[in-house]
Amino acid sequence: MQGSALGLSLEDIRRRYADRALSRRTAERLRDAVESLFPQIERANPGEVPKRWRLPGGTLGALVGVSADELADLNTSISVLRRENMDAQALSLERILSKMQALMKRAAKARVEPDLEALIEAEGLATRPGPRPTIDLNILGRLREAIITRRKVRLHYTYRGSGKRGYQVVQPYGFLYGKRHYLVAWSEVDRAKDFRSFALSNVERVELLAQTFTRKRGFSIQKYAERSFGVFQEEPVDVVWKFSPKAAPDAAEFLFHPDRVLEPQSDGSLVVRFRAGGLLEMSWHLFTWGEEVEIIKPRRLASLLGEHCRAQLRRHERGGERVPSKLRRLHEGQPCEKDQQKNGHHRHAEGKEQPE
Repeated sequence: MQGSALGLSLEDIRRRYADRALSRRTAERLRDAVESLFPQIERANPGEVPKRWRLPGGTLGALVGVSADELADLNTSISVLRRENMDAQALSLERILSKMQALMKRAAKARVEPDLEALIEAEGLATRPGPRPTIDLNILGRLREAIITRRKVRLHYTYRGSGKRGYQVVQPYGFLYGKRHYLVAWSEVDRAKDFRSFALSNVERVELLAQTFTRKRGFSIQKYAERSFGVFQEEPVDVVWKFSPKAAPDAAEFLFHPDRVLEPQSDGSLVVRFRAGGLLEMSWHLFTWGEEVEIIKPRRLASLLGEHCRAQLRRHERGGERVPSKLRRLHEGQPCEKDQQKNGHHRHAEGKEQPE
């Protein structure tokens, strides 16, 4: 209640402070308990509904403390952001961490610092392979300003596929973070007139324009991201994969999609269902599961996987290299396109994930 200028409603208390939504009566009792401890509680929106309550700044005073665990988690979060090439966000968290430590009393700081040092030394991050393109923090700052003020921008951009340079006027909505980081924006180019994803590392310059725009009602960055397996946007399709009994435990813990449905089978295998686009990125990912996965839907994805498998074989053969026995055995032992068209299934060979 002190941390929010808008205050908290009973519905906020019901949903935000327990693993499951509380009853309204329980939320009322919690609010009353706060009021009995802090008579300074006040209505944040007199005469409006739903009613909201807040505590004036400074009410909690010395009751708010920071533990070594919490500081260590912040430090770990900074390391994760650095690893994911999100330097601007890491810098913001570093500033918050410094401010928190500066506000701590000397006795509390002396008590926490030894534990904090031990926790930081005890935690590490696994190195994750992937691209680490450079992102200009000034560009990121300008795009954030445009998003907040809802101003159009002229984006000067290098297209990765062709290497050509160009520019277009876009309405920036937000960012998608992954192996590469993207700006999601509505493109005003005549041939587009739709939402597009622009790799931040390929943005050379951003011009803030005077014109503002109105955000499209109902648009959600999260929903936009969930349309696709990765970042490549295309029309969603029904996806069904079957993992072998050996791979089923790992597949059950893997978040292929936020709306995935898991169907354990009597033989120990696992069927995974979801709806999304991005078949090319799916094929790159499934290549890493080797012979432990079977594609049931869509057939076009099975065809893409078959092409990857044959391309790997050709690459080895052209280079005069010895084809790995497992790759050869899997390719020769699995249904090819002729059989695939007959039954719609295709198992694929084990190999390395292809770069984006």
